[in-house]
Amino acid sequence: MGVWYVTSRKHSLRFGGRVKMAPTHVLRCCQRGLAWIPVIFIALVVCWSYYAYVVELCIFTIPSIAEKIIYMVFFHLSFVMFVWSYWKTIFTRPANPSKEFCLPKAEKEQYVKEERPESQQEILWRAAANLPLYTRTGAGAIRYCDRCQVIKPDRCHHCSACDMCVLKMDHHCPWVNNCVGFSNYKFFILFLCYSLVYCLFIAATVLQYFIKFWTLCRRKSAENCPKNELPDTHAKFHVLFLFFVAAMFCISILSLFSYHLWLVGKNRSTIEAFRAPVFRTGSDKNGFSLGFGKNIAQVFGDKRKFWLLPIFTSQGDGLTFPSRLVNIDPEQPTVSLQPEANKSIEDVPASPLSESQNHLLGNEQHANNVTEHLENDTGSETITIIMERES
Repeated sequence: MGVWYVTSRKHSLRFGGRVKMAPTHVLRCCQRGLAWIPVIFIALVVCWSYYAYVVELCIFTIPSIAEKIIYMVFFHLSFVMFVWSYWKTIFTRPANPSKEFCLPKAEKEQYVKEERPESQQEILWRAAANLPLYTRTGAGAIRYCDRCQVIKPDRCHHCSACDMCVLKMDHHCPWVNNCVGFSNYKFFILFLCYSLVYCLFIAATVLQYFIKFWTLCRRKSAENCPKNELPDTHAKFHVLFLFFVAAMFCISILSLFSYHLWLVGKNRSTIEAFRAPVFRTGSDKNGFSLGFGKNIAQVFGDKRKFWLLPIFTSQGDGLTFPSRLVNIDPEQPTVSLQPEANKSIEDVPASPLSESQNHLLGNEQHANNVTEHLENDTGSETITIIMERES
């Protein structure tokens, strides 16, 4: 008779020398398989729409050859761009924090052994001393992921569905079965754009035939039907449903696309729109906003000729982002911040700007020149942030 052994570390069961996978692993596999159902549904709808438009409408229904050619050319252009951007959104792996944000082995072991949150935070403050971090938790602590065991870079969040920390995470989209973040946010925006163009083009070109089929004479004898009407064939049902589906998707995609365009213009993610990021000076929903032009360039890149192509052109590395740090008050251009009493000045690093940040913050005169320095006067240490405007 076999004996069961439970091995909690590997989440498996051993029976008679054979390893049986734990139910949690089986459920995880089933969950991953079910997550592809929305993607498969969209793929089936797109395949049917291609057949209905090309075969049933253009080939069997439209009588004019010139009209067929024009419709087919523009349809395939929108179809290719839509499928290309959708593919890139699905299969582009989310970017993760680099190794420099991981705790060293000794500090990681010390962090796990510590039971007091204060002691754990001291370890994180020392580890983050040389990291370019601007954001904190709501309590002013270092943002750390116990699941991934990494210090979270600015705008990075843990996705429970993907089970990983994602750089500049926006949201987890079930329709692409992927996390939308720094590595594929441009692809997601273009996916919404081209899917909207695809649906609008179908709805606009199908509308006249939809009206004709809707008002088609239902008499059995074709001789009694008006000559200007289309024949009553099975293509009628494809055209009718094609218009309804295209119109329905147009309404839903238009609202989502408009919302994300607003987010791009404000340089916010969906998470930041609902929960403002917390800086050393407090929460600031516009902390990462650099102005409309630079916000657009941060997502789509400097070269406008690549903006409409689903290729990666976003600025930066996803680990550091230029920040205004504080809300600008023209009456009070200088803001002084006192570090916490139980932390030395070395525990609160100045976090100098990286090359990508300098590239984004330069070139435009209306941008703010943010400089951060330390003053040691009369034995007191103060962090002073000076905000200057270029005339």
